[in-house]
Formats: sequence, structure tokens, C-alpha cells
Amino acid sequence: MSDPQTLIENRPPSVATLFLERVAATPDAEAYRYPVPAASGEGPDDWKSLTWAGAAERVHAIAAGLIELGVESEQRVALASSTRVEWILADLGILCAGAATTTIYPQTNADESAYILSDSQSRVLIAENAEQAAKAVGKRAELPELTYVVVVDPAGADTDDFVITLADLEKLGAARLQREPELVKERVAAITKDQLATLIYTSGTTGRPKGVRLPHDCWSYMAKAIPATGLVGADDVQYLWLPLAHVFGKVLISGQIEAGHVTAVDGRVDKIIENLPVVRPTYMAAVPRIFEKVYNGVAAKAKAGGGAKYKIFQWAAEVAREYAKVTQDNFRRTGTASAPFGLTAKHGVADKLVYAKIREAFGGNLRACVSGSAALAPEIGYFFSGAGVHILEGYGLTESSAASFVNPGEAYRTGTVGKPLPGTEVRIADDGEILLRGPGIMQGYHNLPDKTAEVLEEDGWFHTGDIGELSPDGYLRITDRKKDLIKTSGGKYIAPAEVEGQFKAVCPYVSNILVHGADRNYCTALIALDEAALAPWAAENGLEGKTYAEIVAAPATVEMVDGYVRQLNEGLQRWQTIKKFRLLPRDLDIEHGEVTPSLKLKRPVVERTYKHLIEEMYEGTREA
Repeated sequence: MSDPQTLIENRPPSVATLFLERVAATPDAEAYRYPVPAASGEGPDDWKSLTWAGAAERVHAIAAGLIELGVESEQRVALASSTRVEWILADLGILCAGAATTTIYPQTNADESAYILSDSQSRVLIAENAEQAAKAVGKRAELPELTYVVVVDPAGADTDDFVITLADLEKLGAARLQREPELVKERVAAITKDQLATLIYTSGTTGRPKGVRLPHDCWSYMAKAIPATGLVGADDVQYLWLPLAHVFGKVLISGQIEAGHVTAVDGRVDKIIENLPVVRPTYMAAVPRIFEKVYNGVAAKAKAGGGAKYKIFQWAAEVAREYAKVTQDNFRRTGTASAPFGLTAKHGVADKLVYAKIREAFGGNLRACVSGSAALAPEIGYFFSGAGVHILEGYGLTESSAASFVNPGEAYRTGTVGKPLPGTEVRIADDGEILLRGPGIMQGYHNLPDKTAEVLEEDGWFHTGDIGELSPDGYLRITDRKKDLIKTSGGKYIAPAEVEGQFKAVCPYVSNILVHGADRNYCTALIALDEAALAPWAAENGLEGKTYAEIVAAPATVEMVDGYVRQLNEGLQRWQTIKKFRLLPRDLDIEHGEVTPSLKLKRPVVERTYKHLIEEMYEGTREA
């Protein structure tokens, strides 16, 4: 087998090239699975498959169709859709046409969608349905560069000379390929590594989103580097549900093409629990909120089962954490994931009672999960590790094409984001900021040279804005966002994400928590509870039938959460402790702009929205 470093160094100029190579190598192998809802609208979905050759037929037709519409090299084609197989086919079609994909989250409102279409100068928009198409159609006068809207699901959309269906686009492409069979191959052959491949707009916490320019070489590098870590192989089955408009979802497409394994695609988050036993993935990527939800769901179910069941769960959870810490530490020191006999025996009992059911809920075949986009609370990571659901934390940014670090297989260490991908350099600045350099780093921000200069040095080092530390053997631990570190009026620095993560491991009912305390003399917290996890507790405590807002306003709920806050405080330094908290009348969400589509907390937005509650918690105190 070739040396991974050699494979990376000799990478082709684009993923489009890799895609053609993959199709030629394994045309009849299964590439994608996707759900088709039952005709009656009831019952389980019917899962269909596409081979690599079948996918290529559609990708080539889309690419040739875009060329027929007049799309030229590096011109932008926008994609506004949830995660589905057509998103991948359209993206590959755009790349094979030599054009560049502009990604738009389906939750983005019409004004911001229009801004992204305008700023990117997108020529064509591929929209999932009538709702997504309407955002552009309604703003047509403001978008002189936009010449066509292509609708994937045309139901309810009015088609005309401006709006056409994806089926029509593919027919146009097929007809063009009849006349010029080599058209797409010629376009792909002409792609250079520095040519723009993707514009991903980051959902900033303030102001307009910035377009991150990622050339073809970024994705080609990721495609080669991810399998080189040993993370994925040809026999894997990936379950892909992450938003493909986000860089974390998008990078998973590149690695799959290089490895040649199967990917089951379905972006419906409410279908994850139902899909896992059907797909039976060997690996999947997720954001921490998904693991928190599973953990909270298991804990709440055990609690609802009565005192004895909950005590068994709590005991099993502690055994899992202890087992994970001991085996990971032993592996680090000796290369063997061993544990003392007594702990191994307890772990075996807990496995039969609790852990086996958790693994079965994930489909029973899961080798590993990758967690990224935000920090995973270590106590939740250790719980899953001990239960045999191995969560490999990784790290990267939109500006670094998502995957800069990932934990290495068996040698993973919970609480770290692992080691850099082959070919990526890292150093820690004097102030603790993580700096990255390598083929995955962006060209810059679209039309924003001043913003680019703020983060990208001339010699290629990128300033991440994150604070971290490297172990002697190269594992990175993220301690916080540089701008999110808070300093109390007493001069103490606090990493709010660390305290928030610990609370999520303690309280099974929490959905979101924001710790506040910058320039104040003590810390406070805004806490949103998980409605589904809370419902059984509410029923047991005389609050059945009440609305979410009524439940969180009830004195019994406040008292219950107060118990968990006191439990949290026992493990914190005095200056980190939460002195007061307020329960929010609703959960934080994307629609109100309080979390990003990848479920990261937008602190300034939350603090602005609930300023009155924050001020209330500091009333009557004298600021030092």
C-alpha cells in the first residue's frame, strides 16, 4: 500500500477528478442510500440505492445542464436545500461543470438568502422546493446576476423561463451530452487546484455572514487526508444527516468518494432514532447536542422507570466513566486498553443491564462516532466511551475546511480533539491561540480583504480565535474561544464552555445553558430545558398538561434545577460557581437566531435577548 503522505502530496487538483476516478474504479458498487416515504404516507420509508455509475449519470447530466444554461468556470451556483441525496448530486454536478457551490441553509430567511446570492454573484440557484425557490423569486429585482432557479421538488412551484425543475435541467444536460459526450470530462480536466470550488457563508454572531473561499485543492486534500487517518475505509457505512450547507457535513462527502464506501443520506433530524437501526452505520458524525440529547433521553427514561431503575442507571453511568478513564489512560501508557479485574466485572454487569441497549439504539454496528462543531462535555464523552459508543472528537473551522484535527481510532482521548491531519501544521501563540497552516486553509473571505488580513498571515498561518494546549505527544485540547473567555471583576478568568459542559453532564433535563459573568463579581446562568426530557418529570410532579412556559415557571421546576446547580458548584472553583440562574420561557433555537444551524450558541444574541433576566440577577450588587 502507498504511504499516506505520498498519496496526499500527489493528490489530484479536485474532488471532481476523484469522483471520475471512483466511478471508473467501482462503477457497480453502492454509493448512496436514500429514503423514499411510503406511498400511503404511513409506515416506514423505503430505502433506495444508487451505484457510483448511477450517481455519475445524474451528476454528468446536472453538470452538462448547468453548462447549457451558460454557467462558466468558477461562476457560482447556489444550493438551498436540506440534506438529501440530490444535494450531493447537485454539488458534484456544479464541481464537475468547473463552477463553484454557494451553500445556503434552508432555515435562512429571504433577506439573508438574497444577500448571500447577491454577494456571491450566484448565476443559478438550486432550491429544494417551492418555499426555498420563493425566497429568490420574491427578490428577483435585487438579483440581476441570477438567471435561473432550479427546483428539486417542484410541487407548488410555478415554472416559467426563470424557474425550471431539476428533472428539466437533467434532460437539458443529457441532450447536450448526446451532442458532446466528452463535455464534462473536458471541464473536469481543465480544473486547477487554486480554482474556487465552494463559498460557505459563516453564520456570524454579529453583522452579515462572511463568505469563506475554499478552492478545489482544499477538498482534494481533505478527501485524501481523512482516509489516511484510518478513520474510514471501503467497507464502511456512513449515516449522513448533518446540514450539508455546513462545512462539517460537506467534508464528509469528500472522504467518502476517496474511500468508496456507502453513505446513507437523510437530513431529517427527527428521523435519526428511527433510521439508525435501519441503516446500521459503522460510523457517523454528529454535533455534541445529539449526544447530549441521547444521554438526557436515556437518563430521563431511567428516572421515569422508578427509583430502582434510576439508581441502576446512575451506577452504570459512573462505572462507564471510570472504565473509560482507566482504559484510555492504560492505552496511553502501555498500548493496551485494560482495566483491573473488579472494574471489568462491574463493567460486564452494567453492559448487560444498560450499555448493550444503548449500542443497539445506534444500530449495533457502530465502530465510532465523530463529534465536532462545538465542545463535547467530557463526562458525556466518558459515559459513551465506557458504554462502547466511541466518540472521536475532532476540530476544525469553516476556514480550515472542517477537519484539521481528529482523534486517532483506538488511541482516542476524551476531552481532546486528537492530532492534526497529515499535512496540517499547528502552533500555539504566546497568548494561547491556536494557529493552523496547511492545504485545508481558505484563500480568504469573499470580497473582504481587510477581514482576511485580520486572521490570515502572509506566510499562511491562520488565527483560529480558539485557545488551546498541545500535549507532548501532539494531542490538542481546546480550552475556549479567545473572545468567549470571561474575566470577572475580581480578575479571575473563566471558560464558560467548560462550566456549561459540566452542567450538561450533571442535569438530564438541560437543553442549553449560557454562563455569564464578564466584568461582574459572580457568575450567573440562563438555562433552557429539554421539553421532551422534561415531560415525564412534569407528569410525576403535578404539572401534566401544562405548557412548557408554565412548567419552567413552576416553583417545583426551579427547585429541581437548583439542586443540579448546587451539585455542579460542588466541583467548581469558588469564582466559577453559579450564584444565580434563570430558566428561559422557551428553548433557544435557529429561528430566533440564538443558535447556528450547527447548534452552536450565539452568546451575544442570547445575552441581548435576555438582558433583562441577566440584569435582574445582578440587581442590588455592587460591582468591584
